[in-house]
Amino acid sequence: MQAAWPLGALVVPQLLGFGHGARGAEREWEGGWGGAQEEEREREALMLKHLQEALGLPAGRGDENPAGTVEGKEDCEMEEDQGEEEEEEATPTPSSGPSPSPTPEDIVTYILGRLAGLDAGLHQLHVRLHALDTRVVELTQGLRQLRNAAGDTRDAVQALQEAQGRAEREHGRLEGCLKGLRLGHKCFLLSRDFEAQAAAQARCTARGGSLAQPADRQQMEALTRYLRAALAPYNWPVWLGVHDRRAEGLYLFENGQRVSFFAWHRSPRPELGAQPSASPHPLSPDQPNGGTLENCVAQASDDGSWWDHDCQRRLYYVCEFPF
Repeated sequence: MQAAWPLGALVVPQLLGFGHGARGAEREWEGGWGGAQEEEREREALMLKHLQEALGLPAGRGDENPAGTVEGKEDCEMEEDQGEEEEEEATPTPSSGPSPSPTPEDIVTYILGRLAGLDAGLHQLHVRLHALDTRVVELTQGLRQLRNAAGDTRDAVQALQEAQGRAEREHGRLEGCLKGLRLGHKCFLLSRDFEAQAAAQARCTARGGSLAQPADRQQMEALTRYLRAALAPYNWPVWLGVHDRRAEGLYLFENGQRVSFFAWHRSPRPELGAQPSASPHPLSPDQPNGGTLENCVAQASDDGSWWDHDCQRRLYYVCEFPF
């Protein structure tokens, strides 16, 4: 549309000059041509008007009297001469006429320009998307490497924990045999921590042993002397690895073996000649007497007798370690 303005600036003056030439010829051939020249002028004026409308130029003064008289023609020629002199003296001002309506070619050009802009934008989006894909691939590879490193670290930590457990068990076994009572292929060590029976068993296992499981009466008597010397002059019950949790009255060691001998506490017997009492002793009844409420066995530290207790009671305990 901008190229139409220079085209109009070139075409319109030529047409105007053509109009002046036509009027000069009219003066020379006025008598001969007559109505033919008048029709030619009307046709030229109409063409000029259509061209001005197409280019958006203001209508010229020559359109005001296309079919006037000779006086009107002379007045028009004088006005045109004066207008030419004024145009030479004055500076032309740009036309402020209405903008011409867009042509189909202009619309096609506009659409192609917008499509070219959209294509450039899509190209930039593809470039950025490719950069994002590359970054995602890099991050995925980094995450995979971190996962592999985390897996290696987890394996290393597990190996260290296993080594630490073995070291603790070995340390507990050596400590039990160095500080406790060594008897044959066993070592007994008293712990002065108050724990429930299951927790005491877990702590002994973590140190490489288990709760004490005297296999015969000889081991039982040796353990009794060890506890009496360690806790005298007091009497403290100490957990052993004996229980009947699986079935009432079926006493087993922690390793699942059945107990072959017992050292249950018995109430004091009456003196010779005295009448036996029908009621049990209130402070030291015969054991076991707890039934299903007392399923774990503890040993008294003064005389080594066995008592059944509630498994959740917190007592000292004796650990047994292999030698």
